[in-house]
Amino acid sequence: MAAEHPEAAKQLSVVAANVGSHLPEVSRDIGDYVIAEIPELRGDETVIKILQASIAENVATLLHIFENDIPLDKIEGPAAALEYARRLAQRGIPLSAMVRAYRIGHWRFLQWCLDELNRQDSDEDLAAATNRRMLRVSFGYIDRVTEHVITVYQQERDHWLLSQTAARAARVRDILTEKDVDLNWAEPALGYRIRQNHLGLVAWLPTLTDGGEGLARLHRITNEIAQKLGSPAKPLFVPRDAVVSWAWLPLGSHSDVPWKQVSDVVERCDPSVHVCAGRVGYGIEGFRSTHRQAARTQELAAAAKPAPQFTDFSTVAPIALMATNIDDMRAWVWDVLGPLAVDDENSARLRETVRIFLGTGCSYTATASAQILHKNTVQYRIRKAEEILGYSVQQGHIDLEVALLAVEYLGSTLLRTSPA
Repeated sequence: MAAEHPEAAKQLSVVAANVGSHLPEVSRDIGDYVIAEIPELRGDETVIKILQASIAENVATLLHIFENDIPLDKIEGPAAALEYARRLAQRGIPLSAMVRAYRIGHWRFLQWCLDELNRQDSDEDLAAATNRRMLRVSFGYIDRVTEHVITVYQQERDHWLLSQTAARAARVRDILTEKDVDLNWAEPALGYRIRQNHLGLVAWLPTLTDGGEGLARLHRITNEIAQKLGSPAKPLFVPRDAVVSWAWLPLGSHSDVPWKQVSDVVERCDPSVHVCAGRVGYGIEGFRSTHRQAARTQELAAAAKPAPQFTDFSTVAPIALMATNIDDMRAWVWDVLGPLAVDDENSARLRETVRIFLGTGCSYTATASAQILHKNTVQYRIRKAEEILGYSVQQGHIDLEVALLAVEYLGSTLLRTSPA
């Protein structure tokens, strides 16, 4: 890249001074443009005033950087910008709306600066160099400030969720433990209708994240799932701590859940978030049971290596109900599988073939089709597995199938590193 024109910084300083002479008009124009483009930012006069103050401070700061050639690493986010991020977080306005406001506002700001640069009637090389410098510095500023306000937004969102839901969490615990609950009291207190179908979720992050934005991410993925399922109202979201949340999705009269679509939402929305779901339940008993199932599934998923990103209770119900003690379960799996419980590639192949074989009603043809293998290969693997087990795979069919399902889900958690 060619060296910067020696007069570019001076020219940009002149542009900044001239635009700055119209600062109130520029700020007002950018604010009007942002509000017109982003519907989520309308309707709250207090927040709009803070938005206008944030825009005015950002414009003034960036013009000051242009005019005085100030290094970006000396710049912090303007106070009004940080306060605006906090207010949006408290009101549940999506983070995406705030980030979009910076992009749109930046574009409108550049239009003012480019128009002023054109009025300078500089030679072509100087105008191009000044333009490049303007873009480099302004994009660098926007990148730095948005990173800062995103962190502030996420921290405030977590704090707000925790403080606002403390009382709600206490009411939920009462419902989960009490046998007799007055629904006419409970529903208004929670802001959630209990006399309908519910889907219970437990979502969590493996570790506390930098910036403390964990709960906001869990809240966001809960809303994404609810939207995919067409929930008729907002989910009931209850933070358990800084990295774990409980939720109930309202389903109205519907009871069918497209699990593959839910799994796709979880994987697409946030790769580091894990989610477990119970079965759909109705009314207060369903409210309790779907939560118990999701919580039991989460205990199981947390023990798995690697932990799956999404699990629904229906796929692991026998294992989830058994796995109250992983050490006891591991001993039982070793007893059932014997030397086949070794964590190596050959044993894994044999376990998979036996599991599919049992699942197809002990059909060699169906197993071969499922694994894309020759029927003779399946027969060989079944014989080999039976030699290792010391008994026919059709003998003790139920124990063997459950043990293989447990290993499939929990992986190396239940396996030996070498034969006994």
